[in-house]
Amino acid sequence: MNPARREPDVSTYSGRVAQRLRKLRDRAGLSVQEVLERMERHGYKLSVQGYYKWENGRAKVDLDAIPALAKALRLKSLKELFPSR
Repeated sequence: MNPARREPDVSTYSGRVAQRLRKLRDRAGLSVQEVLERMERHGYKLSVQGYYKWENGRAKVDLDAIPALAKALRLKSLKELFPSR
């Protein structure tokens, strides 16, 4: 079961990162579970609740997770995870 979707506060940089994370996952056509399975294959384990906290802006993305997250989302560059403004 998915937790209730909460929109991040995009007036903050961390909120924009959260929003970007959701857009990238949607663009890749992946479920949260699929992202987590791919991240684990790349050496980073996270709970579903932890991931949703990232997407909702209730927690900041762990710096150690960024390489595995970028690979899971099939990004060409780590920079793609971060909003430009």
